[in-house]
Amino acid sequence: MSISVEFFGKNKEGKDVSIYTITNSKGSSIKVTDMGAVWVAALMPDKDGKLEDVILGFENSEEYECRNYVGMGSIIGRNSNRISNHCFILDGKEYVLENNDRGNNLHSGNNFYACRLWDAKAVDTELGEGIEFSLFSPHMDQGFPGNLNITVTYILTEDNEVIIEYNGVSDMNTVVNMTNHAYFNLAGHKSGTIHDHMIWIDADYYTRGENGSVTTGELYPVEGTPMDFRQLKRIGDDLEGDFKPIVDVGGYDHNFCLKTSFDSTELVAKLVEPNSKRVMDVFTNMPGMQMYTGNFLWDGNKGKDGMTYHSFHGVALETQFYPDAINNPQFPSPIVKANEPFNYCTIYHFSVME
Repeated sequence: MSISVEFFGKNKEGKDVSIYTITNSKGSSIKVTDMGAVWVAALMPDKDGKLEDVILGFENSEEYECRNYVGMGSIIGRNSNRISNHCFILDGKEYVLENNDRGNNLHSGNNFYACRLWDAKAVDTELGEGIEFSLFSPHMDQGFPGNLNITVTYILTEDNEVIIEYNGVSDMNTVVNMTNHAYFNLAGHKSGTIHDHMIWIDADYYTRGENGSVTTGELYPVEGTPMDFRQLKRIGDDLEGDFKPIVDVGGYDHNFCLKTSFDSTELVAKLVEPNSKRVMDVFTNMPGMQMYTGNFLWDGNKGKDGMTYHSFHGVALETQFYPDAINNPQFPSPIVKANEPFNYCTIYHFSVME
C-alpha cells in the first residue's frame, strides 16, 4: 500500500491544490483531492485484470472549483438532496436557505463544500491507508445553525474496498446529511452510457414528488413498477419509458428506502457491468440511497482524458437521509444534536463477477 501526492493546480485564492493517489498491492488505486474532498478517480480491474478508471471527473482543480455544477465526485453537505421551500424549522426557529432549485434548496445551495479547500493528512488504519480531509463550517454557513467540525476519510483496502467515513460534531442542534456524488461507469469513464449496467437495490419502497414538489411525504411501493430493483435489472430497461415519476425528472433521480440501521454497514446495492464483469457492492448505515442516472450531464462537461460526458454516461448511488427529511418528521431524522458526534459510513466494494 502506498500514498503519493502531486500538484493539481491553484484555487481562486492562489493556494496550491493537491491530488492524492492511494494504491494497494494489487495495483488498484483511487485519487482524491483537497479541492472539495472530491473523489477524482478509481482504477479497478476487469475480468482480464485490465485497470480502467470507473469514475467520471475533470482534469484539474480549477474545473472542480468553478465548473462542478453536476457534483462530479463531490462531498455534499451540510445537506445533500433537496429541502422544500428552501427553509426548515428547528428548535422553534425558521432557517431560510438559498433558493437554487425552482423554489427549493438543492445540496445546500451554490456555496458548495466541494468548491472549498479542505485540510488533508494521510492516515494508516487497520483496514488500509487513507486520506483524512477536515473542514470547519461556521454557524449559519449556507444558512444552517451551529459551528460544525467535519472530517471525511477515504480508505482503500487490499480487497478493493473504498471506505468513506463522515465524522463530526456541532455546538448546536443542526442538520447533517452528507454524501458522495461520484458518477460510476464500470466499463470505464470513457465508455458511453450506463444503459447496460445491471443493478440490484434492497428497497421495497421509494419516495417521490408530484407537480414540482420535493416529496409527498409518502413511501411508495416499488412492486409492479420500474422502480423495482429487488432482482438484478438492466438500468436502461425503463430509463426512457413512460412511467411518470421517471419522465418527470428525465430518468432516475429517486430516493430508495433502505433496510438499514445506524448500528452497522449493510449491503444495500449491487452494480454490475456485463462486458467487463466489474461489480460494485454498496454497503452503508444510512437509511436512503438516491440513484441518479446523470440525466442532466451536458456537452459542457469536458472530462478527463479529453472525454465529453452526456446524459446517462454515469450513475450516482448517493447514500443519505431521505429528501426533505428535516420537514417530514415521519422520515429518519437528519438532526445532529449539539455536542453529540455523528458517524456515517459507506463502502464501495469493487470486484469481478465469478
